[in-house]
Formats: sequence, structure tokens, C-alpha cells
Amino acid sequence: MIAIGIDLGGTNIKTALVHNKKGFLKTSSITTNAHLGKDYVFDRIAIAVEELLVNQSEKPIGIGMGLPGMVSMDRKTVKYPPNLPGWKVENVSQELKSRTGFNCIIENDANIAALGSARFGAGRGFDSLIMITLGTGVGGGIIYNNKIYRGTTGLAAELGHVIIDYHGPLSNSNTRGGIEAYLGQRFLSRYAADNIRQHPDNPLYTQFSLDFDKLEPVDLYHAAKNGNELALTILRNAGEKLGYAIVNYIHILDIRKIIVSGGVAKAGHYILGPAKETASKLLMPPYLDGFEIIYEELGNEAALLGAASLAFEEL
Repeated sequence: MIAIGIDLGGTNIKTALVHNKKGFLKTSSITTNAHLGKDYVFDRIAIAVEELLVNQSEKPIGIGMGLPGMVSMDRKTVKYPPNLPGWKVENVSQELKSRTGFNCIIENDANIAALGSARFGAGRGFDSLIMITLGTGVGGGIIYNNKIYRGTTGLAAELGHVIIDYHGPLSNSNTRGGIEAYLGQRFLSRYAADNIRQHPDNPLYTQFSLDFDKLEPVDLYHAAKNGNELALTILRNAGEKLGYAIVNYIHILDIRKIIVSGGVAKAGHYILGPAKETASKLLMPPYLDGFEIIYEELGNEAALLGAASLAFEEL
């Protein structure tokens, strides 16, 4: 059995033909050109699907798609997705069915990534897990009893907006001190730049003093690997904040398997080590049994695999 998985972002449209047992059969990626409007984007998706099926003899069962924004409970409609100009309340399922002929089901991109991890990645073998995606922002998905946990209206798992210090820095949350303000890529870079400016003798200052906008978390990772104490401290502080958030997630949900993915997570043990250390100290003792923080190596592929998995399970 095969299905089409789509990961729609503001920059790229990624598509894949996925076998329910073997995983990827074929993948592709094209630019979204989101500024040209929603009809153009839907047409681009249809073209990508058509090209994916060239020389393909077996017919896919349908399309599963992950995209940013708030998705309706029937998994057909998205409301005001970010980074897609001109999109309001859009029946994506209907738009793609009319263009491709395939039934289509959609889901929030972070939820889809969690499902992909559960079916094909680091989350295999766990019937419940919490996925935290550390990218441009901080997202999340919850798998409970082998299903995406969606809440009462489909909007559950906005994990990046959990507040750990209402006097803290700003991010895209409605108040200060959401975890995204500490772990989102641009917010972590902003915090790092502020610290590096105070240490003009540090090699990172020499490297980025002319343009701190070029500083990214991966630069902190490389500096930490080379023993830069300031980089180590910055990443450790970020990891500790993640640990505080994880304590909240586990105390509320009683799910002890934490899967971490995304570009910022590539800092590896420099962030995840302090996160585990902090959470282990602060969790109430009964919650420590089975507690793990695991890095998801699939990266962006988890979303494509999760999108196809949704099609397998729901269409």
C-alpha cells in the first residue's frame, strides 16, 4: 500500500511517495512561491503530485499533508496559516481533490512530524510520546495511545507557548517567557548575540561583530565543540529552559518519552544534556520511571512520513 505525503511550508513544497512498510519510494521538493497566492500554491502542489506519479504503476490510496496553522477536527480546513500570504479559512482537502483526483486529509505540521516519528523514527515502539520541534519557532505534537492527541477542537499541543517566566523575553506568544523565546532559532540567536556583545575578547565576537544577524545556533554548536566556554554556557542555559518546559509537559500529560527534533536540536547533548539533567532534578519522583529524551534523526523527513502515515490510517 502506498500514499502521497506532502509537507507544505512557506518556502518549499516537499512531496513523497511512501510505502506503508518500506518508507520512502520517491521524494521531491519545489519552491512554494507563496507570495503568488493560494491558487498558485494549490496548482504547484498538483503539479508536484503529478510529477511524483510519473512511471508509477500502483495507485496511491490518497494524500496526507502537513502544513502550518490551525486545522479543523475533520482535517479538511486550515485557518490563517502563517507564512502563506492570502490564506484565510481554506478547505485544502477540497482544493486538492479537485486538482488531483485524490482524497486528501491534512494536519498541523508539528503533529504530522510526531506521527512520522512514531511510525518510522525514534518514536517507534512507544504508544505515547511528546515531540518537541526546535526550529524557527518551537512546535510540538502529542501521540497518545498511538493516535495524535488533538484536544477538543484540534488545536492541542502548542508546546512552544507554554510559559516558564512571564517576566522573560518576547517571542510569538501573547505574553513574555514562552519556551519559544528561549529555544526558537531566531530568539536563541538574539539571546546569544546579546551575550556575545558583552565579551569582545571571545572568538564569536570577532566572527560576528560586523553582522550578528548571521549568527545561528549551529555556530554556537561548532564553537562549543571547540571548547568555547561562552557558547557552552549559552547552550546550557537554553537546555535548562527546555528542561523546565519538559517538566510541565510530563506533569500534565504523564507521558515520559520526549522526542526532540529540528535544527536547534542538532546542538545535541549541549542542549539535551542540560535539559535531561534539569528535568530529572525537578520531576516528581514517580514521573522519573521511563523518562527519556531522545533525538529524532529523521529531521524534516518525519513530516513527510507522518503525512503519508495519516493517509494510511484515516483514508
